[in-house]
Amino acid sequence: MLLISGMSQAAVTVSGDVLNPGPVDLPAGARLSDVISVAVPNAESYWLAAALLRQSLLEAQTRLKTGVLFDLQVLQRTALLFDKPSRASLAMRLHQQINDMPVTGRQVTILDPVAIEVGFARNLRLGDGDHLIYPLRVDEVEVLGAVAQPCRLPFVALQEARDYLQGCAALADAEADYLWLIQPNGVTRQVGIAPWNRESGQVPAAGSKILVPVKTDDLDPPIPELNQQLAEFLATQQAEVVR
Repeated sequence: MLLISGMSQAAVTVSGDVLNPGPVDLPAGARLSDVISVAVPNAESYWLAAALLRQSLLEAQTRLKTGVLFDLQVLQRTALLFDKPSRASLAMRLHQQINDMPVTGRQVTILDPVAIEVGFARNLRLGDGDHLIYPLRVDEVEVLGAVAQPCRLPFVALQEARDYLQGCAALADAEADYLWLIQPNGVTRQVGIAPWNRESGQVPAAGSKILVPVKTDDLDPPIPELNQQLAEFLATQQAEVVR
C-alpha cells in the first residue's frame, strides 16, 4: 500500500497507466495533487479520459439510473399504445444496455496533473473509497442510442460529431434534429444537426461517445428529459482500466 505521511483518514485507489497503481492512504484534508504525486500518471496516458469515481456521488447516480430505466419502460408501453413496435423494441434494448451498466460515482472534473499543479483545475479534496483512473488513449468514437447496433468508429481528427453518423445507421425512431456529444472527460452537450439548427465546431475527442437520441415528441406523454438523462448517465461510465 502506498502511504502519504500523517494520520490516515481515508484511502483512495489509483489504477490505469500510472507508475504506482494501488491504494493510497491519505491524511485528513488530502487533495487530488497529493494522490497524483504518489501515483505518477504516465505523461503519455490519456489524461482527458481520466476518471474520478466518488463514493459520495453513488446515491445520486443510482437515482439517475433508476429514473432512466423507468422512463424507458414508460417509452416502451407508450410506443405500443401508439402502434410503434420498433420504438418499443428500441426502448427494451436501451433498457437492457443501461441496466447492465454500473453506477460509478464519476465526477466530471479536469484531472490533468499539470493543470491541477498550476491551478488551472480544481484540486479537489478526496474521500474514503474514491478511485482515480488514468487510461490509455483509445482512437475511436462510439455511437449508440437509436442506431441499428452500437458502433465503434475510427477517430478522425477535427471531424464533426454529425459526420460520424454516416458510419452508423440511425433508426427511423431516432430524433433527427439533435445528437448528444459526450466527451471522454464526461462533459455532455446537445448538438443541432438538422439544416435549420446545424452547429459547426462540435468535434469529438478520441474516446468520445455520441448518443443518437430516441424520438419521443410524437407520443403522449413525450418524455422530454429522457435523452438528456441518458447522456448524463452515459457520461458517468469511465474508460477501461488498463493495469
